[in-house]
Amino acid sequence: MTIHWCGTGLSAIPGLRRLLDAGHKITVWNRTIEKAQEAVGDLTTDIHAFDIDALDAVLESGDIVVSMLPGDWHVPLAELCISKKANFVSSSYIAPEMKALDDKARAAGVTLVNEMGLDPGIDHLMAHALVADYKASDAYDMNNTISFIGYCGGIPKNPNPFRYKFSWSPLGVLKALRSPSRSIRNHAPLDVARPWDAISSYIAPLPTPESFEVYPNRDSIPFMEDYKFDPDWTVKEFVRGTLRLNGWAEAWDAVFKEIETLEGPEGEARLKEMSDQFWDENAYDEGEPDRVVLCVGLKAERDGKEVWHKTYVMDAWGDERGTAMARLVSIPVSLAIEAVMKRQIPAGVHAAPSDPKLFNAWLEDVGILAQHLQVVDHTA
Repeated sequence: MTIHWCGTGLSAIPGLRRLLDAGHKITVWNRTIEKAQEAVGDLTTDIHAFDIDALDAVLESGDIVVSMLPGDWHVPLAELCISKKANFVSSSYIAPEMKALDDKARAAGVTLVNEMGLDPGIDHLMAHALVADYKASDAYDMNNTISFIGYCGGIPKNPNPFRYKFSWSPLGVLKALRSPSRSIRNHAPLDVARPWDAISSYIAPLPTPESFEVYPNRDSIPFMEDYKFDPDWTVKEFVRGTLRLNGWAEAWDAVFKEIETLEGPEGEARLKEMSDQFWDENAYDEGEPDRVVLCVGLKAERDGKEVWHKTYVMDAWGDERGTAMARLVSIPVSLAIEAVMKRQIPAGVHAAPSDPKLFNAWLEDVGILAQHLQVVDHTA
């Protein structure tokens, strides 16, 4: 069995090195061989220029293809895996086109694992753990009112005037700001055209509580089913969102106003200009520590009173092991790869697992990656 690891960008390296250190048989594929050699050349010489036809020529049944490439590559690689009866792992969200491969993957006996990075990924593990904990508790009651929050953000450990720093091209961040979101607030769906229309404040229950700006992203609502919410639960709030340093909205106000006006090819060209400028002005310096804060909370209320309320809170920053973002994205990917090798995840299209044996063990591993990981019991 060979692991074909495709893509050696900044967020890929710790997980790849972990698997190489463990002695797994790995072929590394990257657009530029030189960059891959810089990243892992001390551990392997099995490095090739990425080409899907070249991968097709050597891919065998039972192999695992790992895509740390741009999202456009995930579905073609997953389709190749199905045709060769190989497996697939990525850290990215499950696109509708990926979900549509579920029947074919099951029929071929192939496992396609996605959403196994930081966000999505570690946040899913925390959500599964909280829901299982709540369902097993004495406070569990079908008549309770449920609220869920999941906020994650990569932020500079040493704040700058822009209140944000970039570890890769800012273009993705700028495009995400143009995306609508859907969540549940006060028992009803909340549709927001732009993130800055729904910025609120959140106090993270860190050892020293810290306030952040937060906003919903994407469509949160389908994740209620993924997290094993009972369809008959009364849900007051359900939001998965992004966390930013206080002052971010003010520092980015002019950016928001300009993004609103951009349309067509000219707008895309301007976005690229803005991206290049932000990279010049606000990229991380070499060795400068980044920071990741992730909070996932579940609350049950009865007659307006909290009866069960717990929050996972994680704080991690760059150190001698490298950036927090790279550790927290790529090492969960490596855990998913090993689970596929051990046949711990069934055939079909899957996100981060809801199996307690896996999410409990993996959260222990996450605790080693982060400088702080705690479950806060607000009702204790």
